[in-house]
Amino acid sequence: MTEFYVKVGSKTSFSKTVAESDVYLFAGITGDFSPNHVNRQYMEKSSFGRLMAHGALLVGFMSTVSTMAIADTREAEDTPVSVGYDRVRFLKPVFLGDTITLTYQIAELDLPRKRSYADVEVINQDNELVAVGRHILQWIPNTSYESGYL
Repeated sequence: MTEFYVKVGSKTSFSKTVAESDVYLFAGITGDFSPNHVNRQYMEKSSFGRLMAHGALLVGFMSTVSTMAIADTREAEDTPVSVGYDRVRFLKPVFLGDTITLTYQIAELDLPRKRSYADVEVINQDNELVAVGRHILQWIPNTSYESGYL
């Protein structure tokens, strides 16, 4: 591979209103029934005053926007595989009914290691930064998969 299939500076965005069903389904799938997410009466008494989304659900949405960012690379000679997220931070709560916009921007390419790095930002409907992270993709040759590519 002499060049990547993505370019530094390229951006992709995804917006979604976080519904009560998103949070309850996520709680069911993961088993995370923290009262912060599923006990309205408990949260109404808290300083937040209402239910909030799981941070891990936001990471799931980060995965959505990363998939969108590489959608046109599917015919490439390498397959992009997520090897993780660094520096994920939840800066403010995301409440049920909030509309969030995630922006995925390619920040760095590492040709020798066949990796791309992207910064992910999540803002709410009030243009407040609520979460951030850095996503790492490993580009694996389609012709000769080798285990231990990390």
